[in-house]
Amino acid sequence: MPRSSNLKIDDPSPADDAMLDLESRLTADHHQSLRLWLRLLSTTLMVENEIRGRLRGEFDITLPRFDLMAQLERHPEGLRMGELSRRMMVTGGNITSITDQLERENLVQRVPDPTDRRAYSVKLTPAGRRAFARMAQVHEAWIEELFSGIGAGDKDRLYGLLSRVKQELGRKLGREE
Repeated sequence: MPRSSNLKIDDPSPADDAMLDLESRLTADHHQSLRLWLRLLSTTLMVENEIRGRLRGEFDITLPRFDLMAQLERHPEGLRMGELSRRMMVTGGNITSITDQLERENLVQRVPDPTDRRAYSVKLTPAGRRAFARMAQVHEAWIEELFSGIGAGDKDRLYGLLSRVKQELGRKLGREE
């Protein structure tokens, strides 16, 4: 889920549970677009909080650490800290903190950037690749489980509708996708 670049990412506070059902404050007088936005947000938060809890319980890892490893898994050559920050939509300080934790556990390593001696790239270590592969497989099964009550046709339709929403927002915000 996109996050403000000023927002510190970590595990949710108990107050986050109250946000799960943001729709509860709506009335019939609210605009349809507001109802839709709050439905999307509350659904996203429900799934995200469930995944956070499962990652913590099964692998003793936070969702931000899992997300950083996922970015690195897609880029075996490594990513610079600024690129990780941009992709994860969080501050550089957050990326540094997460990277420090993962580096202490030998899951990632900082390597000098061959194009800029002042910069470093972050890469998964072999242990990090193995750990992430296990987590990703279980994570995918959790997502399948959470959405198992929705038929394939409905998933396709919802995906198509959300694609249209994303394209329209990208157009309006000048961020064509």
